[in-house]
Amino acid sequence: MIYGNYDFLDLKYKPKATEVVCEFRIKPKKGDSLIKAAEYVTGESSIGTWTKIQTMNPVLAKKLKPTIFYANKKTFVVKIAYPEELFEPGNMPGILSSIAGNIFGMKDIDALRLEDIHFTKKLVKSFLGPQFGIKGIRKMTNIRRRPLIGTIVKPKVGLTEKEHAKVAYESWLGGLDVVKDDENLVSMSFNNFYIRIKEVYKKKNMVEKQTGKQKIYLPNITAEVDEMKKRANAVKKLGGRFVMVDILTAGFSALQTIRAHTEKLGLAIHAHRAMHGAITRNKDHGISMLVIAKIARLIGVDTLHIGTAGFGKMEAGKDEVLKYEQEVEFPNVKEDIKKNVLGQEYFGLKPTLAVASGGISPISIRGVMRAMGDDIVMQFGGGCHGHPQGTLAGAKAIKQALDAEKKGISIKEAVKNNPKKNQELALAIDKWG
Repeated sequence: MIYGNYDFLDLKYKPKATEVVCEFRIKPKKGDSLIKAAEYVTGESSIGTWTKIQTMNPVLAKKLKPTIFYANKKTFVVKIAYPEELFEPGNMPGILSSIAGNIFGMKDIDALRLEDIHFTKKLVKSFLGPQFGIKGIRKMTNIRRRPLIGTIVKPKVGLTEKEHAKVAYESWLGGLDVVKDDENLVSMSFNNFYIRIKEVYKKKNMVEKQTGKQKIYLPNITAEVDEMKKRANAVKKLGGRFVMVDILTAGFSALQTIRAHTEKLGLAIHAHRAMHGAITRNKDHGISMLVIAKIARLIGVDTLHIGTAGFGKMEAGKDEVLKYEQEVEFPNVKEDIKKNVLGQEYFGLKPTLAVASGGISPISIRGVMRAMGDDIVMQFGGGCHGHPQGTLAGAKAIKQALDAEKKGISIKEAVKNNPKKNQELALAIDKWG
């Protein structure tokens, strides 16, 4: 049960405030015990290797040795406390190379999943965190007591720059607050990034004058990191206030660089989680979305996709998404079960605003809001542009459904009470509900 001649197990141990605590779910190789597999993971992610080595200083080993302080043989959950000295402050790739690196490829375990992580105050303070947070975004939009509503321009790719801008304009004019590029729309031969943002910001300025309301555009700057910086500069020059980054495909190192760059520009970051399913979907192996969400907040995104609590097309159901409603018990964290993990007090970090997106329509609004609350952004792609009368009517139907929910009545009641005012919503119900 000892990996590399070090015994990491102490089930009476209580983690210190200066230790990083990780919760793993470990499936041992057939014939091995959970404790033996946990020893393998603990050693490989820290000071150990497969055999006893002559170069290890016993004093140093004692100081840096992690501790397995919890192991449940029924659930296969193991919790490990790592001294914070094992990690370089402000270096997320370095941190993950330890706790989510070689350990996933070890043949001595059948499956491994990193379920949760708690960082120390020192490590938290070494990252920037969100620049604006929920209060800053609400101030930016002047929307105080309701979810933000928005759309993703569809089709994902194929529209020219002017066609893209026209869809954005109709979405805003219909009552939506936010328009977002899709995750795979970057700078294409038929839709150049720099031309696109000029056209969209023209329409945004136009619709703000027409409606008297602040609107948000989330242009996707994802690219090689120097090019991302150029694109962020272009957004700032045109008066933009947000950029969007596909945080997993771009990488955490690139995200850290862009977060530092947007600090100088005063731009908020919208985080898309494209590719997360390759990492999070297997419930036996990989990394949970909860961990990715915590890392994204630490680095400093202002908004982050987390799913729709089972009301859309994405695979994560209500129970999984609503894990964000509670914090796993870790030392020195002030818990508030009324706030999701992205919104809880965490050593002074500003909260990140959760985004519900993926296969939702006006008829989904009640379910999503009752599951996730008001501090969310609801984004509708096909659920806006798939309306029988097009984008403008789809945006109106979404706003009408939101207004009904805020009044405490069903969408069918809203249509019955005022059919003329809610005619777009009536058509949406006919199509989707």
